[in-house]
Amino acid sequence: MDTQAALWVVILLVVLALAFDFMNGFHDAANSIATVVSTGVLKPTQAVLFAAFFNFVAIFIFHLSVAATVGKGIVQPGVVDVHVVFGALVGAITWNVITWYYGIPSSSSHALIGGIVGAVIAKSGAGALLSAGVIKTVTFIFVSPILGFLLGSLMMVLVANIFKRSRPSKVDKWFRRLQLVSAGAYSLGHGGNDAQKTIGIIWMLLVATGYVASTETSPPTWTIVSCYMAIGFGTMFGGWRIVKTMGQKITKLKPVGGFCAETGGALTLFLATALGIPVSTTHTITGAIVGVGSTQRASAVRWGVAGNIVWAWILTIPASGFVAAIAYWFSLQIF
Repeated sequence: MDTQAALWVVILLVVLALAFDFMNGFHDAANSIATVVSTGVLKPTQAVLFAAFFNFVAIFIFHLSVAATVGKGIVQPGVVDVHVVFGALVGAITWNVITWYYGIPSSSSHALIGGIVGAVIAKSGAGALLSAGVIKTVTFIFVSPILGFLLGSLMMVLVANIFKRSRPSKVDKWFRRLQLVSAGAYSLGHGGNDAQKTIGIIWMLLVATGYVASTETSPPTWTIVSCYMAIGFGTMFGGWRIVKTMGQKITKLKPVGGFCAETGGALTLFLATALGIPVSTTHTITGAIVGVGSTQRASAVRWGVAGNIVWAWILTIPASGFVAAIAYWFSLQIF
């Protein structure tokens, strides 16, 4: 491949990565806004603009720890090439489209990780993966919803005890306002963790193709800004099929429950982002919503819906990895 053709391939893959980032925001908009929409605190249009704003503001708050994990902590140096990146992105985008179509709140994050893993194994086998990074990511498939569940339910119990002598109408009025704070915090966590995953894969691509030195400690500024903008725009367009599942089908929420779920989820995301762990915002908020619902009574949670979501979580990495492996072999024929 000559130099000019190689440059066009890199540009194409950057555009594809930004398309994934946009879809991530579109697909995961429900994570930030489902509760404020379902409780009637904000109208859908207001909610997506609100969430998109905080998605972008996260650029000024979080360090690029997650981007470093994705860009340098999952695959052995020298293994990644344009074919691996193409396979990873196609695998992740394909799984996102399928789950969006059926309204299943799966993880864009783990679809991307699964895509990377599948494409790398197709090229060089499992030995090319860095086990520490993969194990850390897979572990948090289980840790993040459990932590979200615990923090969401703990917040609900704490709030219930603090306001047990207050009139329900007064509590509702207060938490309609406070839910704006919790939704903003969750949107910050969403932008901070999820945008960095795309930054990481573009950084991986630029290092692999020689446009950025492997010794650089951070990616180019344009990648950071463009990824945060892409996820913000994606959130603005929303994913209404998934909003309905997250906000109505798992359990019925009041503003106080929405506040507790979002706060518990936000705390989980802040912790994971600080540790550089690419977690699923979908898993996290689902765990927090279930935690809030379960404090009322076990029957308040529609466990059948929650069970279907868990199956989607389990299938995400192998399914996206399988598609990524096929896409990797296909790219060898066209690039």
